[in-house]
Amino acid sequence: MISARLFRAIALTWISAAILCFSAQCVAAQPASDQEKVVEALRLMYVAATNDDPGQFRAVTSPDFFTFDGGMRMSGDELMAFIKDAHAAGKVYVWEVTEPQVHIDGQTAWVTYVNRGSLQDATGKKGLTWLESAVLRKYDDTWRIQFFHSTRVPSK
Repeated sequence: MISARLFRAIALTWISAAILCFSAQCVAAQPASDQEKVVEALRLMYVAATNDDPGQFRAVTSPDFFTFDGGMRMSGDELMAFIKDAHAAGKVYVWEVTEPQVHIDGQTAWVTYVNRGSLQDATGKKGLTWLESAVLRKYDDTWRIQFFHSTRVPSK
């Protein structure tokens, strides 16, 4: 006959194993590769903006993309035109996604991150930081940015 102490130890082992299995299944349900793909979509958006490439921009955004940036609501085409005008005026931006926190629920993802970059113009180069967030939708295994928000952190 199994003693009460041994029975409790066996029961606790099984309960612990069940909790670990359930936790592992929750983590496995959203593979890390999806989180990486979400962050990569944002990085590719910045590559498109850096290169004034509306085709590449459209490849990582949804058809109904819009942004709140610079105190304005803009469509993807309006955002790309805004950036192209800044480049024509001699401004060179560098953007870098850091500290991303990705959350995925089925076909929807949202991410918050710190964009640490810089702006170079006729007055010189200065470091800039933005607090940013985005909502993405998954279309045929491809994450596309549907909404993007950027708030510039004031210089100290």
